[in-house]
Amino acid sequence: MISLSGVEKWYGAFKALDNINMSVAKGEKIVLCGPSGSGKSTLIRCINHLEAYQKGDIHVGGIMLGHGSKTIDAVRREVGMVFQQFNLFPHLTVLQNCMLAPMKALGLDKAQTEDRARQLLERVKISEQADKYPAQLSGGQQQRVAIARALCMRPKAMLFDEPTSALDPEMVKEVLDTMISLAEEGMTMICVTHEMGFARQVADRVIFMASGAIVEEAPPAEFFSNPQHERTRKFLGEILGRH
Repeated sequence: MISLSGVEKWYGAFKALDNINMSVAKGEKIVLCGPSGSGKSTLIRCINHLEAYQKGDIHVGGIMLGHGSKTIDAVRREVGMVFQQFNLFPHLTVLQNCMLAPMKALGLDKAQTEDRARQLLERVKISEQADKYPAQLSGGQQQRVAIARALCMRPKAMLFDEPTSALDPEMVKEVLDTMISLAEEGMTMICVTHEMGFARQVADRVIFMASGAIVEEAPPAEFFSNPQHERTRKFLGEILGRH
């Protein structure tokens, strides 16, 4: 479904991604973790070309991501993205936020789009908020709207960039529950997150990054019980110690 081969990304003299090779099968759930600044968010932002990369190849759903707008648009139609900040349009209602992209980008008619948007708001357990504006919702509710909005584009894969890190602790669970139900329905997912309980429960593989490189990857049971690298052990010691 998604493959990266020899991907490298520079910011001036700083190498943000160093020879990234990874593949994600259809229906697979990957959790990316690692210390701040390790390249996790940059990696997933390269997959839908929110960040340009200088070297290597990225394929999504059989499409090779070039630097021209045609392939970028084609890939973005395949891949939904949910950010740390909710990025909802403040002047549009929840329902309008969900309907805008399918009507503009996919050319779907209004009635069909509204039906789907309402179904997805129901699915993320927020249908009663359809006519409210983002500022009237809690952070957890806004993030669930952002997930519904991404799903309205009928993506084949979802990218999550630390979707719970801006939330108050009591709101984290409602967003994670939504992500867990998506995972159970077979959505292909790459999640950048520090929520190690979620990684244990949902991930097929956990990938640990440091200094722009993939240091270690393994199924959750192995990753948590028997990390192979000192950097992984140090990271897990710190993060599990905090929780």
